[in-house]
Amino acid sequence: MSHTHRPIRVVVWGENRHEQEQPEVAAIYPNGMHQTIREGIEENLGSGATVTTVTLDDPEHGLTENVLENTDVLVWWGHAAHSEVSDEVVERVHRHVLAGMGLLVLHSGHWSKIFGKLMGTSCTLRWRSEQDRELVWTVDPTHPIAQGVPHPFIIPQQEMYGEFFDVPAPDELVFLSTFSGGEVFRSGMTYKRGFGKIFFFSPGDQDYPVYHQKEVRKVIANGVEWALTVRPERTDPVLLRYETEDFYVGHDYRGAMAN
Repeated sequence: MSHTHRPIRVVVWGENRHEQEQPEVAAIYPNGMHQTIREGIEENLGSGATVTTVTLDDPEHGLTENVLENTDVLVWWGHAAHSEVSDEVVERVHRHVLAGMGLLVLHSGHWSKIFGKLMGTSCTLRWRSEQDRELVWTVDPTHPIAQGVPHPFIIPQQEMYGEFFDVPAPDELVFLSTFSGGEVFRSGMTYKRGFGKIFFFSPGDQDYPVYHQKEVRKVIANGVEWALTVRPERTDPVLLRYETEDFYVGHDYRGAMAN
């Protein structure tokens, strides 16, 4: 069913560890970063999206087969506990992305298992944790994710991320960030993997109120809309054999010796 017939079904996945263990983070995000991100999406998309949240400590990290089957776009924030995410769940999410589920990876999710699996690289970068000012510059003003976003917009309190960022060249570069130390970073990039769309957006360290900022919330909501893949049904890409002049009916391919 296409987006024109129903709201986008969004799940925000949050690690939810800093908020429980660090009072200074809980003061900024008393209900968890995942809830603040959810509120930003709802604020911008209204009835155009139904947004739920799950966390690392939920059974199967909240990402059961049933949940993912009923998710159009998954938003991912993780930082301190990447290693605790089970490989089985990562494989499940990966399969759904290839079959057409959208994925937004935020900030330190660059080092998550799922992002690394989709990128095929180390996804490492340079960083500096003390408070810095980030300017987010739009480098593709025609892109749907950039619509309604000021150019540039300023994040007054943020962690520094800088190049080199070890990821494949993106399909599209939407945002570029600069910092007070002269560092630059590709802060908003898109990819396609299989039938799925992926948007990486770097602002959002847990120590600062970044996800309360209206411009950041707008970008994430735009990313959710962009990441929706409209297909009649979600299916995995499949290798099929077609007879000459038979353009529509493929046959299962079991291997060269079996066919």
